[in-house]
Amino acid sequence: MSKVAIIRCESYEYNEVKKAIKKGIDLLGGVHNFAKKGENILLKPNLLFAGAPEKCITTHPSVFKAVAEILKKIETHVSYGDSPGFSTLEKAANATGLAKAAHEIGIKTADFYNGVDVFFDEGIQNKKFKIAKAVIESDGLISISKLKTHGLTKFTGAIKNQFGCIPGALKGEFHVKLSDVNNFAKMLVDLNKFIKPRLFIMDGIFAMEGNGPSGGKPKKMNVLLFSTDPVALDAMACKIINLDPELVPTTKFGKTAGLGTYLENEIEILGDDINTFIKPDFDVNRDAIGKTEGLFKSFRIFSNLLVPKPYIMKDKCTKCGTCIKVCPVNPKALEWRDGVKTDPPSYNYNTCIRCYCCQELCPESAIQIKVPLLRRLIRRRRKRSAL
Repeated sequence: MSKVAIIRCESYEYNEVKKAIKKGIDLLGGVHNFAKKGENILLKPNLLFAGAPEKCITTHPSVFKAVAEILKKIETHVSYGDSPGFSTLEKAANATGLAKAAHEIGIKTADFYNGVDVFFDEGIQNKKFKIAKAVIESDGLISISKLKTHGLTKFTGAIKNQFGCIPGALKGEFHVKLSDVNNFAKMLVDLNKFIKPRLFIMDGIFAMEGNGPSGGKPKKMNVLLFSTDPVALDAMACKIINLDPELVPTTKFGKTAGLGTYLENEIEILGDDINTFIKPDFDVNRDAIGKTEGLFKSFRIFSNLLVPKPYIMKDKCTKCGTCIKVCPVNPKALEWRDGVKTDPPSYNYNTCIRCYCCQELCPESAIQIKVPLLRRLIRRRRKRSAL
């Protein structure tokens, strides 16, 4: 039986957060279940890119600091890191407030720049990874994710947080090789099974809905979640945002691969009543991801007619060029029109693999995901047939 602790916390005021964090960890057996004196414990927050904490793009510094202080109290050696999608770890940590919090309690960044080749015979999708040196050299990892929507996987939480353990540009290579979201999700499951984080904590005091994981809107949820089972934790977060966990490929394949369970009769809820946190109106994509999604992407005519595509809102675009830089395909799926920056970049949807890296990392939230007309018509027909 997997256990998920759900704790109410209504603000990021530090003392309130620390009390809630301690309560959640204690319900799972206490900090000594996850770390011992003298061990090197690595904290893996969500540091997608450099953004102020109130934007809800990253793990809040109060949550991060509380976890670190609890570990420091039992005399573990604590460090932290992530591999942001765009910008350096140090720049992201400074902008998000994590660097200040880390300095206050005397912990340093770890090496997320250099990778180590590892082999994983048990992998279903991936049997080889290059993983950040800090992850390999640590005695144990504690994952501190952020509750957010996501353009590719619908939801990003405990399982997807470990994607940041892959250094820098290598993440883009996975998007190119695994453009089908189902295969991409299987890779994330393999990654978690290899790393084996000791504890998963999710910051949902404020979540992000809508155009996540960086361009959505903050939504007050007042919740922190804790578990040793990332599938169960993500499933309970899905329940809170009124999203069927079977629609989330990381959760679906996580159960199939034995990473954990999303079945409620196999999950014990500890702490506060989960039903008091549910937000039925949470803005998240609840459309099913079909088994033929990858096939649609393979044939451009189907891809352009049926697969959701990113598009730039001209009134928000500042022509910074981030979308071009992070596009992982070659040739790029978007470029400056006529080679100049007088207009926003334009897409070539025939080369776009629908990885949504541009949407994910746009610093101005100027890129959204648009569902093609034919797909919208098919969706409406299915809904009418189901009535």
